Amino acid sequence: MSNSFSKEERVAFEDILEGFNDALVLSRNVSVYNTDGSMMERTNNVIYRPQPYIAQSYDGMDQTGNFGAYTQLSVPATLGFQKSVPFILDALELRDALQEGRLGEAAKQKLASDINIAIMNVAAAQGSLVVTVSTAAGDYDDVALCDSVMNEQGVQAFDRYLALSSRDYNGIAGNIAGGAGGASVSRSFAGNKSNTAFERSFVGMVAGFETYKLDYANRLTGATGADPTMSTLAAANNYYVPTATQTAVTGETQNVDNRFQTITVSSTTDLPAGTAIEIQGVEAVHHITKQGTGFSKTFRVVSVTNATTCVITPPIISAQGGTDAELQYQNCIVTAAAGRTINRLNTTTAPINCFWQKDALEILPGRYAVPSDAGVAVMRASTDQGIELVMQKQYDVNTMKTKYRLDTLFGVVNKQPEMSGILLFNQA
Repeated sequence: MSNSFSKEERVAFEDILEGFNDALVLSRNVSVYNTDGSMMERTNNVIYRPQPYIAQSYDGMDQTGNFGAYTQLSVPATLGFQKSVPFILDALELRDALQEGRLGEAAKQKLASDINIAIMNVAAAQGSLVVTVSTAAGDYDDVALCDSVMNEQGVQAFDRYLALSSRDYNGIAGNIAGGAGGASVSRSFAGNKSNTAFERSFVGMVAGFETYKLDYANRLTGATGADPTMSTLAAANNYYVPTATQTAVTGETQNVDNRFQTITVSSTTDLPAGTAIEIQGVEAVHHITKQGTGFSKTFRVVSVTNATTCVITPPIISAQGGTDAELQYQNCIVTAAAGRTINRLNTTTAPINCFWQKDALEILPGRYAVPSDAGVAVMRASTDQGIELVMQKQYDVNTMKTKYRLDTLFGVVNKQPEMSGILLFNQA
């Protein structure tokens, strides 16, 4: 074919894929679900992914009255990211083979960054476990707080990850190196952990989290204005009843996304999307034992509907309705009262450091059905996580220019916001 790739170009593409694979640091630390292309096309690129069951147990031998159906919750996942890097090289520029290699390297870096940023955006926007620290990063205890919150609420104690902004990561590295706060600290680590922290600003595993340094990080704006209020009385209907499906007025049954709830508050003026909150009298529970933790349940504002209603995650599942589904998925204990204060936790603008358990976040690799016999040269290959990179080339005889493009299709979903969270430093 006139547009076929040369041997050199194929070698260059293999190098690009290798570098692309290496750069996908965050995608290696989330779950992967491979989809069927035909099925995704027929469902408008949306598939519902199941959340984990939570079982209930009862005392005694006679269980006659305890048999019942379990509510299977699921969340929609979408192949919503279509990222492409196109460029053109003319017949003069192609005399320098390095030119093509440099552009391919830049394309690889950008696409890998797009995937990492997509994962971080979802984690930063929907992670509902909120940990705040009043000082700058620089202590083991800062990370251990994230560990404690996860343990108290029953999140699995393995495959935990923490992605920190550069300044916060380096603050913890300084503590490991033995110079936190400008003082000399005596530490004893196996191997050369302190030396590595000093020489390379490397942290590694801390308090059960594998840590990563980000050269970018989302920022959460500090809260301003007065704290709003809301009623937690059962009559106010600010509690949530999980349900697997709902029936439309036309009689059709469809799945329900149980990660979000609309609540009524006194005012949403000072509750912009992203705000981290806790509600007076709403205590977090262990998701398996349903025992109170003694600490407030934290939530995130996802969107604002109008002057008095907003959407939060996770929903307030307090069992105030008394249904089996509420008892199964109960995530908090409510001491009901009218006019409860909504405390906003992000008091100072700061970088968002995300932490999560691997099963909370999921990436869905997609695939383009690019024809290989339509006058365009096509090469495709997949990373270790199944993320496909497609490279295409087409020559225009009229202008003596060759068009190149590298493309990837994928989706990211936070299946369980209560297994992911954010760590904020310098909060008053």
